[in-house]
Amino acid sequence: MRIIYIDCDSLRPDHLGCYGYDRDTSPTIDTIAERGRRFTNVHASDVPCLPSRTALFTGRFGVHTGVVNHGGLNATVRPRGTARGFNTAFDGYQTWMSSLRHAGLHTALVSLFPQRHGAWHVVDGFDEWHDTHGYRADHVYPYAEEWLEANAESDDWYLHVNFWDPHTPYDTPSEYGDPFADESAPEWLTDEMIADQRESYGTMSARETGDDDLERTPEELTTREDFKQWADGYDTGIRYMDDYIGRIVEQLEDAGVRDETLFIVSGDHGENLGELNVYGDHQTADAVTSRVPLIMSGPEIEPGVDDSLRYQLDLPPTVTEYVGGEIPDHWDGRSFVDALNGVTDPDSDREFLVFSQGAWACQRGVRWDDWLLVRTYHDGFKDFAPVELYDLSADPHETTNLARENVDVAREGIALLEGWQSARLAESATGTAGGNPDAPRALTDPLVEVLEEGGPFHPRNDIDFDDLIHRLREAGDERHAKKLKIHEGFVPQDIDAYLTGENVWKHE
Repeated sequence: MRIIYIDCDSLRPDHLGCYGYDRDTSPTIDTIAERGRRFTNVHASDVPCLPSRTALFTGRFGVHTGVVNHGGLNATVRPRGTARGFNTAFDGYQTWMSSLRHAGLHTALVSLFPQRHGAWHVVDGFDEWHDTHGYRADHVYPYAEEWLEANAESDDWYLHVNFWDPHTPYDTPSEYGDPFADESAPEWLTDEMIADQRESYGTMSARETGDDDLERTPEELTTREDFKQWADGYDTGIRYMDDYIGRIVEQLEDAGVRDETLFIVSGDHGENLGELNVYGDHQTADAVTSRVPLIMSGPEIEPGVDDSLRYQLDLPPTVTEYVGGEIPDHWDGRSFVDALNGVTDPDSDREFLVFSQGAWACQRGVRWDDWLLVRTYHDGFKDFAPVELYDLSADPHETTNLARENVDVAREGIALLEGWQSARLAESATGTAGGNPDAPRALTDPLVEVLEEGGPFHPRNDIDFDDLIHRLREAGDERHAKKLKIHEGFVPQDIDAYLTGENVWKHE
């Protein structure tokens, strides 16, 4: 068995041709999808980068591992505790890669991620790790090329290749040009919406999207032309990365093993491109940041489409079962291996999904039916309501908060969210699923710990709070400046009052 996982940072599915995008961003990925199975409703359980990949490689929710942030106490996996044995590779909490090694696969990683985030637990179970020391596909691919030249024709291996090109800053080489110069930007974002966003505030918002020295992104957005420049930069990064993925496919074809190789294409999270007034980052617990592509193509995979709600951490047990391995006792994921052949398995389907954000804001979102509810505890110095509700079928870009218009639906989402949280903490108390009662702080919700530290890592460490308030006042925005000064990012939690239309903000 040969497996190659193409891990594309910040890749949102709806900017791929195989997911219905009208720009030709992904001819290689689209071809892989034509030969395989495409999953349309897969979400990372915890975002962004470090929480997401921790969940993927451990097979456990962030509420169980403790990793929901990019720094501070909750950027490190909670220790096993007093029950830790001499060797942790066989104790039921082992990593995904350890399980594949037990199944007889040689495992290799091509990525700078462990070094970038201090995520040494990600390396656990890999036989080889190749740090690319660079982000662009032209930096990453040579490591994969060399590895495949030496190993492609061997059997029983897993290769994980991490590309970064859709991640900000969009720095595809200038000589690559602009393949989308003559194409319009996605139509959903209008000039009127941009004008409304500019009445709001926050880093990576329409007012201040980035560095004016960057070639492919505007410093701020005032019109759809600015938005086109932004979308072009993102889409060009996807197309550039896709070219190098094509080279990997060619190598396997040249080695005569393409048809014997399981291809997996996914990402660690999506990328907000104007949704919720966030541009070119992954700062929310919504369907845009948490939803990821998942394409699987290879032996015994029935081509088709799967629309079931699934977590990305359901992938480790699925692949482990696919190769004949043993699924550990303490993973939160559910195998959907039968779905790879188009077989419906109610035991693998999820009725709803919950995802967390603890690095740029403190939020949890819940996705069920066509609804998305986002509850915000700390807004990361952005203009978020305590509860936001979106109808994703009619409003996939989350433009209209319906929480106060559909109070009963909002309460249903809150009940799902609170029930999920209680169930996960009960697992931590009893040592079931991914819960570990021997871990320090096992019964403390890690998002609560983030709040105790003063809020999410990036706003707390990367933003000059006093300067932000000063800039708002300089721009004549006294209302938002006062809100920040009083609340310091902590969102009022009187949900009943908010849903019934009461003013919960002290500054208004």
